[in-house]
Parts: sequence; C-alpha cells; structure tokens
Amino acid sequence: MRTYFPKSQSVNSDSAFHIASRVTSASACAAGLVSELIYSENQPGMTQLLLLPLLQQLGKQSRWQLWLTPQQKLSRDWLQRSGLPLDKVMQATHSGPITTVEAMIKALQTGNYSVVLGWFEEDVSESDRSRLLAAANSGQALGLIMRPDRTNFQPVRPLNGLKIHSTLYH
Repeated sequence: MRTYFPKSQSVNSDSAFHIASRVTSASACAAGLVSELIYSENQPGMTQLLLLPLLQQLGKQSRWQLWLTPQQKLSRDWLQRSGLPLDKVMQATHSGPITTVEAMIKALQTGNYSVVLGWFEEDVSESDRSRLLAAANSGQALGLIMRPDRTNFQPVRPLNGLKIHSTLYH
C-alpha cells in the first residue's frame, strides 16, 4: 500500500506507524488521508487480507463507507462474511460524465464517509492526488485509490504466440 504525502513531508517508520494507527482508531481521521493500494488481480485473497481489517475497523465509526466501483456489484453475502456492516456500506458504479476522481472528491468533502474507495485502471495524476488529499482533509476521511498491478500482469496464456499452420489439423 502506498500513502500519498505532499512533497514537503518526509516519511520515516515512526510517522508511517503513527499514520496507520491514526487511521484505524475509532476517533481517527482528524486529518484526511489518501492512500493507494495496487493489487494483483491474480491474488484477490491478498488484497482482502490487507484491506478487510482496516474496513472492519472503520465500520465501527458512525459514518458510511462508499465504494466507487466499476461495473461489479458488491455481494451482500460477501459483505456479511467479511464482517463489514451492511447498514453502513454504499456502492455506486461510476458512469456518465462524472469521473471517479470527481466522485471521490465530492464524497470525501461531505464528511459523511469514513472511507471512500475508488477503482482506477491507470495511475492518478499528481494534481488529482492533491485535490483528493484536500477533499479528504476537508471531510476528515480516508480516500483509497484501488489500482490493478499492470506491471506484473501474468496472463493465463502468452500474449504473443507463434502459430503454426498445418494442413494436418485443418
């Protein structure tokens, strides 16, 4: 998981621990935070292992959790099995003229959400990260940028393969 800090702020292990403990405490988020989780689509269990404890802890707050997802729908059964509060989880699929970044900014600014998760296919620009951080600070919330790891993508079969044409098989 990669946490976004403005360029002027340095990070050492003590401050990283302090931020992690600040986010997970029930009275947390006196200041907002934007973090990025780059996950492997081939290992969804690892993502759940990292993400679920944080979401379960944030579920103890009185605020909602917003999932801005692509076309997949969250399963009520999965939410229950994962220990996430059904009455505090909202999902919105992004479609239409508003981008995921814009939707995250609007949601983070409201202060109604303890966490806003947004799924992206590409990296988020530095200016959008700054806008997200300002919105998270305004709403005292956590913004999670969820992005698949495209650098270590292992396809099921080779992308480029040699085709041998033979009259024996056709």
